[in-house]
Amino acid sequence: MLYAMPELSAADLRVLDELKTMRAELGMHLRSKPRWEGQLRRSLFAAAIQGSNTIENITISNSDARALVEHAPLSAAASDETQQAVVGYRDAMTYVQQAPLMDFFEYSETALSAIHFMITRYQPAKWPGRYRPGGIFVSSSDPLEPMYTGPDADRVPGLMGELVDWLRDGDRDAPAYARAAMAHLNLVAIHPWRDGNGRTARALHTLVLARTGEPAPEFSSIEEWLGEQINTLQYYQALRVTQGGSFQPERDARPWLTFALTAHHRQAQRVQRRYEWTVRLWTDLARLAEDRGLAERTVSALYAAAIGELRRTTYQRDEDLSRDRAIRDVQALTRAGLLTPHGHATGRVYVLGGVAAEIAEAAAAAVRGPGRDPYA
Repeated sequence: MLYAMPELSAADLRVLDELKTMRAELGMHLRSKPRWEGQLRRSLFAAAIQGSNTIENITISNSDARALVEHAPLSAAASDETQQAVVGYRDAMTYVQQAPLMDFFEYSETALSAIHFMITRYQPAKWPGRYRPGGIFVSSSDPLEPMYTGPDADRVPGLMGELVDWLRDGDRDAPAYARAAMAHLNLVAIHPWRDGNGRTARALHTLVLARTGEPAPEFSSIEEWLGEQINTLQYYQALRVTQGGSFQPERDARPWLTFALTAHHRQAQRVQRRYEWTVRLWTDLARLAEDRGLAERTVSALYAAAIGELRRTTYQRDEDLSRDRAIRDVQALTRAGLLTPHGHATGRVYVLGGVAAEIAEAAAAAVRGPGRDPYA
C-alpha cells in the first residue's frame, strides 16, 4: 500500500491553473530560442544542485555550483567528498534532463536504483543502488526520538514494485505536479536505501515532471527553493505531519501535497522574475556594448558575469570562438572597466564592474519583489 493521491480541492485546482499559466508563458518565450537561454538554464541547474545537496548538509558556494555545471574545476574550499557528492548529483540530474528524449525510457526499479547509484557512488559502504538490508530511521535533534522510521527491509522490494507500477499507470489523469509530489512522498516514505533517499526522491520528483511534458527540468525543479533554510524546515515539517513518524500510507497526504504545490508556485514566481530580469538586463547590456563599439557577442560574456561570474573557457564554448578571440574579447571588456578579474590561472573568473554592474543592479531593482503564498 502507498500513500493515495488526495482529492484535489478548489484551492488546489486554482494553484495548478496559475502554475499552468506561468509555465505556458515561459514556454512561449523559450520557443524563440533566445541567446541567453543556455546560460539561464545553467544558472537554474546550478541552483537546483546546490539546493538539494544543502538540505543534506552538503554545501558548496554559488561559484562552485556554477563551476560544477560548466565542468570547470571546483575551488579548494569544497572537500573531496563534497565534490564527489555534488558531481554525482549533477550526473543524476543530467540523466533526468535527458530522460524525456529517450523514447525507450520506462520506469523500473533498475532505473530508480541507477539514479540512486549516481548520487551515492562515492559512498560504497552505503550500498549505492542496492536496497538496505535492515531497518532505518531518520534522526532528529533528539537521538532517542527519530524523526521518521521506515518500513521493515523485507517490505521494501514489494513496495518499490508497487511504486514502479504506479509510476507507469497510476493516477494518469492527475495533474503532473500532483503526480510528481506523490512520487516524491512515496519514495522518501519507503526509504529503500541506506542513504541518499531524499536526494533520489527529489530527482524522481523532477523526472516525473520532465516525462509528462513540463518545461525542461531546470525550469520546473523545486530544489532551489527547498534548499533555503526556512523552506527546508517547512519541507521536513510537511513530511513529518503527513507521515506521523513512521510508514503509515493510510494517512491523508494532503499536508504534503499542499506544501509541494506551494513550493512549485513559489519557484515558478522566482523563475518568472529571473526571466523578466534577464530580458531587461540583456537588452540594456546590448545597448551598452553598441555604445562602446563592442562586438555583439560580448553581451554573452557580460550576462554570464551578471548572473554569477564569467569563465573565459565557458564564453569561448558558448560563442564558438577560438581561444585567442575569446581572450581578446575578455581583455577588451576588462580594459573598458566592464569586467573585473578575480583569481589566477585556471581559477580566474570575471565579475561585472563599473557601469555594467550598475545596469545589472538597476534591472534587478526593476523586477525585485516578494513572492506570494498561492493559498493565501
